[in-house]
Amino acid sequence: MADKKRIALISTGGTIEKTYDELQGVLANQASVLDVVLASLQLRGVDIVRVPLLNKDSLEMTAQDHELIARTAGSMAEGHDGVVIVHGTDRLATTGDRIHALLGTPRVPIVLTGAMRPYVMRNTDALQNLTEALLAVQVMPPGVYVAMHNQVLRFPGVSKDKERGTFVRRDDAGGHG
Repeated sequence: MADKKRIALISTGGTIEKTYDELQGVLANQASVLDVVLASLQLRGVDIVRVPLLNKDSLEMTAQDHELIARTAGSMAEGHDGVVIVHGTDRLATTGDRIHALLGTPRVPIVLTGAMRPYVMRNTDALQNLTEALLAVQVMPPGVYVAMHNQVLRFPGVSKDKERGTFVRRDDAGGHG
């Protein structure tokens, strides 16, 4: 099929990619599980270009990390039909705001996603959220978004609502955020 969409998938770590370290007894960012997740999906009509950028818990991200992600997203947007960024949820809104501040409205959709529970857990939201992001990046107009939990929200004005365990418009956060 000649008209396949080229989607850049930037991985930065976060809960979605955490695996269990048996020696330490903790979930940690060690090896990416995204290739396993992608192999389980029916992705007709798209070519995924993997861009492994970071493998960090977003709580450990610095201003330089957010800048690197934003610049990489801008660069990937130039040569692809869309960009998906897999990111930790704790600082995802910071990165989304940084991308919006740097790029304004990019020429293609840039969609951030993550998970509240790692892919390796039985009750994970990782597969749903990655699937939603891969669909959103193909159907949304140019802009910067977060796609999780059956919703797509446009930056700026998005924050994580820790009490609800999802992302909300800042004006819908009800004082939490």
